[in-house]
Amino acid sequence: MLASTVTTMQDNSAHGEDSFLTKDLGDGEFLDVVLDGVTGHGGAQASTELKEALDGGVLNNPEDVVKLLSEMNADFFSVGAGRFLLTTVSAVLGRGDKLQIISAGDSPVFLIKKDGYQKLSGHAGGFLHVGVARAIGASEQLGAPAQVEITPSLGDRILLATDGITDNMTIEELADAVRNAATPEEAAAAIEATIKERLQEGRVPETIGVRFRYDDRTGIIRFF
Repeated sequence: MLASTVTTMQDNSAHGEDSFLTKDLGDGEFLDVVLDGVTGHGGAQASTELKEALDGGVLNNPEDVVKLLSEMNADFFSVGAGRFLLTTVSAVLGRGDKLQIISAGDSPVFLIKKDGYQKLSGHAGGFLHVGVARAIGASEQLGAPAQVEITPSLGDRILLATDGITDNMTIEELADAVRNAATPEEAAAAIEATIKERLQEGRVPETIGVRFRYDDRTGIIRFF
């Protein structure tokens, strides 16, 4: 696995239902996860319990991740019957020379390169919550999570974000902030500055809805 540096960002003041995990697995390998608990449906408990399960799990490959998500889905559904204990999850597992992206729900993962970007999973922007139908705990059997495998190159950058970020900045703005930064911390600061300015104004670009959406926001930025 390529050497990398990582930073996290979170403002959980809106609902307190986002969680995140960034775990060093040794030898440059890692697990990065963002979780967006569904507001009003036990989201804080669900996102926290799933984060703890991922942190404590032995996850050597994407099949291990999917197995754990399926087990947690069954546990959540047995208690909440699809109406309580709901959370989305997007994970990047770095093993060997590959990145495995596993996603259930609408929190996007972006690959940002010097000359462009690619959305690897999830929905970004606006008020669509189709992803909630695929959230952990929403159905008795977990539908197959979205999975993508890539081989990162030197200079590549990965952004995981919940919708408190992507509802208030365009994909292009996020990609530019990450691409133009010298460090992950600098990228996070640029994103936070833009969102705080828009929060004060109460407005966002028309392409993502005009009105600022006040929500928990969580991000993980990793530079290779």
